[in-house]
Amino acid sequence: MQTREEALAYGLSFPNTYQDAPFHDSNWQLVRVQGSRKAFLWTYERDGYINLNVKANPEWRDFWRNAFESVIPGYHQNKEHWNTIILDGSIPDEDVKRMIAESYDLVTDSPAKRIYEAVKRIPKGHVATYGQIAELAGDKKMARAVGNALHRNPDPDHIPCFRVVNAKGELSGAFAFGGAGAQADLLLEDGVEVVDGRVDLRKYGINVDTV
Repeated sequence: MQTREEALAYGLSFPNTYQDAPFHDSNWQLVRVQGSRKAFLWTYERDGYINLNVKANPEWRDFWRNAFESVIPGYHQNKEHWNTIILDGSIPDEDVKRMIAESYDLVTDSPAKRIYEAVKRIPKGHVATYGQIAELAGDKKMARAVGNALHRNPDPDHIPCFRVVNAKGELSGAFAFGGAGAQADLLLEDGVEVVDGRVDLRKYGINVDTV
């Protein structure tokens, strides 16, 4: 990958993205995420080469800089969080694409997204607690945020929030999942026994280390 067109085409292959030229300088072409309008790919020509600015996880930032001389601290951006890729032909296409993909993932990440992905990992016939979902989502301290996210579930058919219970195995209140008894009915259909509004976590609870 050595051209701006190739880089932009790859950036635009990700969901909900669009191209933008926000400055009064056509040399700068960005790919942003719809909704948040956050840019994850900056393209511009500098010193005869197309350069790409991509966001980098601090854990990988130095790996890429050490792996390739043509990956340097972000030009005109926060050098702690951004790398610049110089498309001089020295970096394999798959590695350029991986860095762009990592940038997209970082920019589109959100606590709610991580919570919903964690909920999807609960196997049929099992339940997880709010605390376990918070842990799977990367932050044990956001159990309260888990509850808020689950009650705004945007896709109940594919995000099985009914499989989440409190630390005692108790179900949510009558306001959730369509009314009184709805969560219990869904769990029973799932193969989970509910007794007096509670699930036996020893029998049906997940092991965070194995899901």
